[in-house]
Amino acid sequence: MTNPSIRLRPWQRAAVGKFAASEALDFLAVATPGAGKTTFALTCARMVVAERGCRVVIVAPTAHLKLQWAVAAARFGLHLDHEWGPGDGRLPADMHGVVTSYQQVATANTAKVLRNVAAGAFVIFDEVHHAGDERAWGTSIRTAFDGALRRLSISGTPFRSDTLAIPFMRYVNDEAVSDYDYGYADALRDGAVVRPVYFPHVDGLMEWTAPDGSLVAASFQDGLVSQQASQRLRTALSLEGDWLPSALRAAHDRLMQVREHQPNAAGLVIAIDQDHAKGIARLLRDRIGTTAEVVTSDDPTSSARISAFTNASTPWIVAVRMVSEGVDIPRLRVGVFATTTATELFFRQAVGRLVRWQSPSALTGTPTSQKAFFFIPDDPRLRHHAFQIADQRRHCLRPPPTDDDVDGLALTPEDAAPLDKHGEPEQLSLFSVISAVATDITVHASTRFVPGIDDEPDPVDPHLEDDPSLLVDLAPLPILSVAGDAIAYSSNGMTLQQRKHELRDRNASLARLLVDRTGLSHAKVNAEMNRLGSIASVTEATLEQLQRRLDKARAWYDKTGMR
Repeated sequence: MTNPSIRLRPWQRAAVGKFAASEALDFLAVATPGAGKTTFALTCARMVVAERGCRVVIVAPTAHLKLQWAVAAARFGLHLDHEWGPGDGRLPADMHGVVTSYQQVATANTAKVLRNVAAGAFVIFDEVHHAGDERAWGTSIRTAFDGALRRLSISGTPFRSDTLAIPFMRYVNDEAVSDYDYGYADALRDGAVVRPVYFPHVDGLMEWTAPDGSLVAASFQDGLVSQQASQRLRTALSLEGDWLPSALRAAHDRLMQVREHQPNAAGLVIAIDQDHAKGIARLLRDRIGTTAEVVTSDDPTSSARISAFTNASTPWIVAVRMVSEGVDIPRLRVGVFATTTATELFFRQAVGRLVRWQSPSALTGTPTSQKAFFFIPDDPRLRHHAFQIADQRRHCLRPPPTDDDVDGLALTPEDAAPLDKHGEPEQLSLFSVISAVATDITVHASTRFVPGIDDEPDPVDPHLEDDPSLLVDLAPLPILSVAGDAIAYSSNGMTLQQRKHELRDRNASLARLLVDRTGLSHAKVNAEMNRLGSIASVTEATLEQLQRRLDKARAWYDKTGMR
């Protein structure tokens, strides 16, 4: 069988080459969201597994991203268990490794079990800055992975060690030093990697009662102390005011324009919390007359619903943090930043959901542009973050702006000064919203044509699909205990682990029928099914063994019915 191949972007090929040439145990790659970090990392993983025959362990930020990594890995012939837990016993013989999360690793028991799984393994830390979110996380990560063969850390945002240093990172002046960098400006210059993002920002007049009982009224142009600035932002984003519906209406109008050329284009609203997200969905339904999918972290079906939304044509998705980082929904073209989390890291992660470039063959309709639009409150902190991104875009796509640039992002030093770090007001129980009215949207998204934006060219497509030098053959993997060829790609879009999960469910259903028919206990029925299938436990079984267990149990069931 011919070895599979992968077409890499120029930066991915260069980064893979640098990784291959490095003899260091640890390698950090920082690449802008949407550039293709997953493909780069899995190419490296495939290369190391082919050379060393080792396991793969991937640490991801969220449960949904665990599944996303497993699906992506299956396309490389790497079979990873995204449902793995410390009580599952030995890794099945038909799996190359596991996908876990930073939160899972943080538990002492999981870290100890992972220490054995990851010994001599190739480890990928996805969005590695999360390893510093909690002090216990860093300690557990060091415990679990200090015996790895090699460790590849990837991040979409350069990060500092302001409080907690991240294990396995090299720091200079509190800045994590990367081995390969590929920024947003680099991606725009290369063309056909990321979309140019524009930031319509919405001013307003907000009134609220502060925790000390005082009445405050201010627009986003008024200078306020840190705590009052946070209260102003929370007031604007309140479900009871008119600012939020106005911003949603402007964003929806822009989305409808985009959908004239790309019918499945979608919008994302990032909300404060679960109640806020559900309230925004109601506003979209009742005030604007459109439908929205809501995904929250406490809903066990969120991952499946995000996946369904990715391939659907529903116009809007509303989320808290489920879609803020790493989740790949290429059809997102419009966003609304409706959360009080005002840190630069979170803002850049949110913008990253809109930047993924789609090849013409993947698009529905005939889009004339792939520009993305992220509507933000005209809060000085957010304006500052947006200016940094827009400035990179401008230098790549057109001459520097004048003070009356249509983006409205030319800032004075006072405007650009960040306020507080977290953007969260104190004593919320004493804080109450009076009113919030949108007064101005700098980029008039409801118009047919915006000079300086709609006439600005997209990055030029360099026709990379025609460049044979970017096609890389993947070395054959070690033979695993799987039926047929060792490189068994996903079937019907399912990973090997998902197919095994389906077989486990069918085994469990048959076990219940056998309990009813034989009168034996569940424990005795399952023990007999294991004996018939020649396996020690279901969690350690290969796909082939699970199928054999099911076939033998069916024969047992049929035999008992003949008595």
